[in-house]
Amino acid sequence: MDKQTFLDNFSNLDYPRKTYLCYEVELLVGENSIPLDEYKGFLHNKGADMGLERCHAEPIFLERMASWNLDTELHYRITVFISWSPCPDCADELVKFLRENRHVNLRIFAARIYDYLQGYEAGLRALKAAGTDVAMMTFQEFEYCWKNFVDHQQDEDESFPPWDNLDVESEELTKNLEGILQNQED
Repeated sequence: MDKQTFLDNFSNLDYPRKTYLCYEVELLVGENSIPLDEYKGFLHNKGADMGLERCHAEPIFLERMASWNLDTELHYRITVFISWSPCPDCADELVKFLRENRHVNLRIFAARIYDYLQGYEAGLRALKAAGTDVAMMTFQEFEYCWKNFVDHQQDEDESFPPWDNLDVESEELTKNLEGILQNQED
């Protein structure tokens, strides 16, 4: 993705209407992991503003994953960096996928919490209960995405330009998420 798209959609200080999802897959072999670069990329949701039927990023990603036909005899770790945490329905779809695909471990790093729909807390807790590592993006994850998913044209060494209050906002969001994941009531 281009630099401005990343900055516009992943800044945890803004509230964009799109959801971007970056993903990578690793094959787990004992204590080691092997990156599978053919299963690395990004996508975004489809919305009514594009003249299409509305579809969140997570179902698009699940459809893409299904097309990979990952070997059920092997074990994989899928890491997702997403601009908004999953809504309740998408969390349910991810949980269903994980229950049906025990050979896949999922890690989700979100730039911000999608708290617009009732039940979002229960959805995040269901993901955790299904074995998903759910965390907020910090400087480390933003920088990782900048290096691995942003097209830098000719300047591969361009460093990640953190926005003001990135660390403060990430800390606050992390505390909010921890509270949600520990609390058993909505």
